[in-house]
Amino acid sequence: MTERLRILVTGVAGLVGAEVTARLVAAGHQVTALVHNQPAVIRNDGTPLEPDAVTRLPGDVTKPRLGLPEAAYQALVADGLDRIVHCAAITDFGLPDEVYQAVNVDGTAHVLELARAGGVPLVHVGTAYVCGERDGLIRETELDEGQRLANAYEESKFRAETLVHKAQADGVRAAIVRPSIVVGDERTGVVRDYKNIYVVLKLATEGKVRSIPGQYEARLDLVPVDYVADIITEVTHRFEEAAGRTFHAVGAPLTLRDFSDVMAEYPPFHVPRFVPPTSFDAQRLPRRERAYYERVMTLYESYFRRRMRFDDSHTADLAARRPPADGQDFLRALIDHCLETGYLGAPPPTPPRCSPG
Repeated sequence: MTERLRILVTGVAGLVGAEVTARLVAAGHQVTALVHNQPAVIRNDGTPLEPDAVTRLPGDVTKPRLGLPEAAYQALVADGLDRIVHCAAITDFGLPDEVYQAVNVDGTAHVLELARAGGVPLVHVGTAYVCGERDGLIRETELDEGQRLANAYEESKFRAETLVHKAQADGVRAAIVRPSIVVGDERTGVVRDYKNIYVVLKLATEGKVRSIPGQYEARLDLVPVDYVADIITEVTHRFEEAAGRTFHAVGAPLTLRDFSDVMAEYPPFHVPRFVPPTSFDAQRLPRRERAYYERVMTLYESYFRRRMRFDDSHTADLAARRPPADGQDFLRALIDHCLETGYLGAPPPTPPRCSPG
């Protein structure tokens, strides 16, 4: 890299935002981090960035002008940012609709206002699951295909990406990166936050949820956080090639049969039974299991019947790095880390050493 860029990053407290920020700093860029409740930038492995590595700018994407005083906002416009990388988003499930609207939709609209006012190229981080409940091949060039969106999170990210496309038509230069289900490091399995799919995995392996409505041929796409951050960084660096395009940052898809087979390799784990949705009756579950199902599993159950495959040809054309080749091996790395940290129970005992002779 020969050019030092001035880059504003939102969502630096998040898992992806922190890793992207760390990569941009390491590449020598001048990074301004829009911070809200958490001023520290904590990487996936738990280490903080040095306090002077980035310029921290207190703000709030949910508010007009990003919650900045007028003078600070105009300074951003006038100082000539080279890029905005918009990672800020609510990714938790089951929250009130107005939370997703404020952060994911209004937040994107406010970032677009800055991009438009300053003529700044934008890298927008969305989600591959704007495809909703479509099956089959999901292309990077597609957005509104009349799909049914499963929850308020997907709806908000769909509306946010629609705003980006409308802004592009009005002259804003943007590129979109769509990660799938972001999980731990590809090599070590390390993850900073145990959220979303990890909660489901814990309930299942502990036997608290033993029957799940789903199809064994359904696919879940797990992608390493380091791979996602690398793709976003590459799009940021090579924006002139990326502008106007969408990039799927996705992993090696796993069927629910793959999940079951891998989980069965771990003797302490319970392996859930996937029941065809037409045959599943939550009222027949034991009382305690039904409570877990109603409180948690209903948030995720549509993902256990989807059979999509994400095209990532744009990403392959731009970036040399590819996602994990073997989804089952990657899942084992994630599970092993969860065992080592005690998140999924105690680690397996180390076999006794045998003395020679």
